[in-house]
Amino acid sequence: MLTIDRITSNPNIMNGKACIRGMRITVSLVLNLIANGMTKSDILNEYPTLESEDIDQSLQYAAYLAEEELYTIPKVS
Repeated sequence: MLTIDRITSNPNIMNGKACIRGMRITVSLVLNLIANGMTKSDILNEYPTLESEDIDQSLQYAAYLAEEELYTIPKVS
């Protein structure tokens, strides 16, 4: 079972985007840093308020969201 306890959403912080522990660091930022080649160690050095578990949970959260079912809408001719 997936436990997401470090990812928060508050309409008053970053317009409700998924953030790390109520901070102004979004999950999407962490994912973009990883996608652009930063290592976990690089990210932790650049953002000292983050913890290793925050990055792990950001990846787990993204994987969970990717499980969403997509429905193909038939093309009308």
